[in-house]
Amino acid sequence: MSTINLLNSHRSIRKYKHTPVSQSVLNRIIEAGGRASNTGNMQLYSVIVTREPDRLAALSKLHYGQGATAPLFLTICADVNRYHHWCRLSGCDEPYGNLLWLLSATVDASLFAQNICVAAESEGLGFCYLGTVLYNTAQIADLLEIPKGVVPVITLSMGYPDEEPDQCERLPLEGIVHEETYRHYSDQDIEEIHRLREEWPFNQEMVKLNGVRNLAELFTTKRYPRKDNEAISAALKDFIKQAGFSL
Repeated sequence: MSTINLLNSHRSIRKYKHTPVSQSVLNRIIEAGGRASNTGNMQLYSVIVTREPDRLAALSKLHYGQGATAPLFLTICADVNRYHHWCRLSGCDEPYGNLLWLLSATVDASLFAQNICVAAESEGLGFCYLGTVLYNTAQIADLLEIPKGVVPVITLSMGYPDEEPDQCERLPLEGIVHEETYRHYSDQDIEEIHRLREEWPFNQEMVKLNGVRNLAELFTTKRYPRKDNEAISAALKDFIKQAGFSL
């Protein structure tokens, strides 16, 4: 399968076979991750591999039960700890505990993770990105014994698929591409860009089940409401400061 076809056939997998992922396959996909572009070739990321059953169960619980059948979790972190350690050994300053380098390391970790995802699918694996890594960051860090200077930013549940789910809808290109300068959207533009999402059968069913007027209301009152956003943001900010980053 071509790379374009592989990317365009992506589906999030939430049910996995019991088949373990071999060390050789895992090594290949992580090595592919390490070939991703990154800031100054500093490679400001780490990945924590979780396979032990009790720790898998505990980690799944912190992700609200997601990935419960996965034989493997990958927690990918923004990591300046390793660089600061090297700087200390070399008798140098440790200048990377600030917002610039938290963002740089997050970008590095994201590129690393996406390469891993593409490589994993090319090996017949499936995965699901768990955004809840940012909901219980401090607890995840405790479970995985993560030191200062390291922030979990991406979690992937992974394994051999035990389902063939439908693809989710995506925004059309005209909704996300801007030529030369940012094109400011009209009300009509916004309605047209989101029409497919509004008309997608699964989304319509979720709107009906939740008793809301439309998909936007589902997101803003049920999935990601303001009070939750603010509480999670405050906890995340506290963790980031404890991790040694000045904001």
